[in-house]
Amino acid sequence: MGQQEKVATSLAGAVSDGISASLAPVDADLARRYPGDPGTRQPVHTVYVPGDAFTASTIRSWGDQALRALDEHAPDAASLAAVLGIPDGLAEAVHDRVRAKLSREPVEDLRIDFEDGYGPRSDAEEDETAARAARLVSQAYANGTAAPYMGIRMKCMEAAVRDRGIRTTDVFLTGLMEAAGLPEGLVLTLPKVTYPEQVTAFVQLLEAFEKAHGLPAGRLGFEIQIETSQSILAADGTAAVARMIDAAQGRATGLHYGTFDYSACVGVSAAYQASDHPAADHAKAVMQVAAAGTGVRVSDGSTNVLPVGPTDRVHEAWRLHYGLTRRALARAYYQGWDMHPGHLPTRYAAVYAFYRDGLEQAAARLAAYVAKAGGDVMDEPATAKALSGYLLRGIDCGALDTAEVARLTGLTRAGLDAFASPRRGGLTVTAP
Repeated sequence: MGQQEKVATSLAGAVSDGISASLAPVDADLARRYPGDPGTRQPVHTVYVPGDAFTASTIRSWGDQALRALDEHAPDAASLAAVLGIPDGLAEAVHDRVRAKLSREPVEDLRIDFEDGYGPRSDAEEDETAARAARLVSQAYANGTAAPYMGIRMKCMEAAVRDRGIRTTDVFLTGLMEAAGLPEGLVLTLPKVTYPEQVTAFVQLLEAFEKAHGLPAGRLGFEIQIETSQSILAADGTAAVARMIDAAQGRATGLHYGTFDYSACVGVSAAYQASDHPAADHAKAVMQVAAAGTGVRVSDGSTNVLPVGPTDRVHEAWRLHYGLTRRALARAYYQGWDMHPGHLPTRYAAVYAFYRDGLEQAAARLAAYVAKAGGDVMDEPATAKALSGYLLRGIDCGALDTAEVARLTGLTRAGLDAFASPRRGGLTVTAP
């Protein structure tokens, strides 16, 4: 090779150094506010169970009820496919995986509810229920019957119920500490947030608990439930939800949309309160943009149409739930709420059909990107990140197998992780 030709420049190195120095605070702020996705598993749903109804057998009971509903109303792949419109080529795999999931891990995320689903109770009753919930959760993690994620939804930080919510949180967390410590899958949900200052107050509560027990700072995270118009648009016209994420000081793990409280708050009549209403779409779009890059995940809401009664009514409710779930997945809302065991078959059918339907195309595009090969789609690094994330979510929920993804992409799990969660400014990954 010949001698490399000298490239001419006009600016002294001090110019670049000066620019870098001026942007150092911005660099630090970007790293703090937008660390990117944590790269951990996101559950496909959250199941809410009233505090007084939760028992050691709740999770298995939900799975058994869901299996009975499937056996009664869609006993084979063809019948399930006919009800939900699943393509013939996917029907067998989806049906088999749904049954296996309901047998093995029917609930991915369970919230023991001390808010709307719990109802008025005396302080003594709620104390006992919260302490009992802590014992049962600790036992479930110890004996292997827990959902991957479990925790409580306490009462909100509004004046009328604030003290009760703080006390229930304290009783529950203290019970966990006395039993076996905080489980890795612990999740707390703060409902009906209207002002960022309420988030700040909850952070103060968790900080005080951590100090009282010598826990690492930041050990306790929480979800913020978006159920009021004020949580989307503040009185000064700003996006309050973005300020709430900031107020959480890195502890926020999720934003959960509350379909019915939010709908009622903006005046939607009961017959039209649904997760596909334009008001719901607007709220979730604001949540999605506010959370992007922060590591905070967005969850869709629920449907209150329950799959109960005669078969034709169950099928109607299943079609609705399946359609809403597929719609949410296409809009990048990878989690939602399920209110009844009968929702589990269609939750997993929709999720599994979504990932299996796109498996071959996503894998081929990612493999082509890794090989820098041609094709009918020219993908960029950000798309490779999205393709890897899609495949990883499919693996995590049981829709896909690690081996089949590896066969189609040539990538190990570690390779997929490297593409899905690159460092900021480092989107080009070459090692499988």
